[in-house]
Amino acid sequence: MPRNSLPDLPELGVGLGYRSALHDDTLAARARIDWLEIVTDRFLRGRDAELLLELRRSFTLVPHGVELSIGSDAPLDQAYLDAVAAVADAVDAPWVSDHLAFTRERGVDLLTLAPVLRTEEKAAAVAAKARAVEDRLGRPFLLENITYYMEMPGGLSEAEFITTVLERCDSGLLLDLNNVATNAVNHHFDPYAFLDAIPLDRVVQVHLAGNVPEEPSGGLVVDRHDGPVSEDVFALLEYVAARVHLKAVSIERDQHFPDDFGELLDELTRTRSALAASQSIGHVTAGALTVDAR
Repeated sequence: MPRNSLPDLPELGVGLGYRSALHDDTLAARARIDWLEIVTDRFLRGRDAELLLELRRSFTLVPHGVELSIGSDAPLDQAYLDAVAAVADAVDAPWVSDHLAFTRERGVDLLTLAPVLRTEEKAAAVAAKARAVEDRLGRPFLLENITYYMEMPGGLSEAEFITTVLERCDSGLLLDLNNVATNAVNHHFDPYAFLDAIPLDRVVQVHLAGNVPEEPSGGLVVDRHDGPVSEDVFALLEYVAARVHLKAVSIERDQHFPDDFGELLDELTRTRSALAASQSIGHVTAGALTVDAR
């Protein structure tokens, strides 16, 4: 799908990352959850097919992968990509996403989302793969910014690398604001300046999450997506939403689930309120020379 078609994608609203531990609560609260993001890899090659159909009956589903490894030097794994396409077809997904990262190289599984070298050549290679992914899927493909714990060589900043990749393909951006906030602390940059430096007009979806506070590990904040969405992340959401219309926002919680599911539902409600307020501000201030929503 050409980049000028991204604005035509459906409005999904505010959703939740599906987690098995929250299955019953999620289905019981279907009226308060606009859509679900599913981890693609769980459903590949027909696994959990009945669960997939059960979820599809109640929600719009968006597959979000972790093992595409688009940043690897090796060619795309076509068998893996075919399996992702089958999941997307099964749920009639409006789009599919994965990470701007690599998870394996030369036969070695890294068991993590690793950042790629930030060179012009690597950006061109990733963009070419993104075009191939979108062609195979037959639907829009989004790349997500990741958390990283060491600066990668190559001459480009993270924002410059993301921008260069997107300039060379038609993919959209899945903007994880908790990752932005975590990287800003660990690498000592202004998260708002980062947002100003990337093509916000390519953002289709936003991830919100939080980290349970703990002592820094080796001087670094570790991203775990295991706590309530932080005030810093909500502030970043308001900043983005005042500048670009977001098609979808989802909350991710990977562990330390609240005893009261209502806490997650309250976060969804707060997200809707933040979007409504920020987008109203964006409409009012459109055409102004400067807008400071920080």
